[in-house]
Amino acid sequence: MAKLHFHYSTMNAGKSTLLLQAAHNYNERGMDTYLLIAAFDDRAGKGRIGSRIGLSREADVFGDQTDLYDMIRNRLDRGPVACVFVDEAHFMTRDHVWQLARAVDDLGVPVMAYGLRVDFRGELFPGSAALLAIADVMREVRTICHCGRNATMVIRCGPDGKALLDGAQILVGGNETYVSLCRKHWREEVGQ
Repeated sequence: MAKLHFHYSTMNAGKSTLLLQAAHNYNERGMDTYLLIAAFDDRAGKGRIGSRIGLSREADVFGDQTDLYDMIRNRLDRGPVACVFVDEAHFMTRDHVWQLARAVDDLGVPVMAYGLRVDFRGELFPGSAALLAIADVMREVRTICHCGRNATMVIRCGPDGKALLDGAQILVGGNETYVSLCRKHWREEVGQ
């Protein structure tokens, strides 16, 4: 039975690496996969999912107005797909998440979405909130704070290295921009 999976964490937990590894495992066994990533996330190149350890793979891109159900249905028209993988799932809209759920329910294809749970302000992303509400399976991908505790929060650093308290919710960046912390150290960094 197909399910909608949400693998969530903070920055630098290895979510993209896990996605690429899982897709590779399917492909190694002769099963096709379908990879998706937000169009504006071009850190690994346009239409590429990349990990910090150097793995990468081509993916189809989606934007805010894209109907993911239609994309998946069109891909299935060209041949079977064992699993759909979505990287940076927090960039999805609420509608995107419901489109994925519809693909699972009506097309019978499993979907594995990987993304952040909260932003640098400690607030849920719309895509993550919808996934937490309706996903069949949820799994935390753990990473650690500098103190050794589980890192569940992230700060966005300014040019001076200090935590920023405002700004757009979405700003694509990596280690130069974000630091994963436990809640205690996140609170210290943001002055709570």
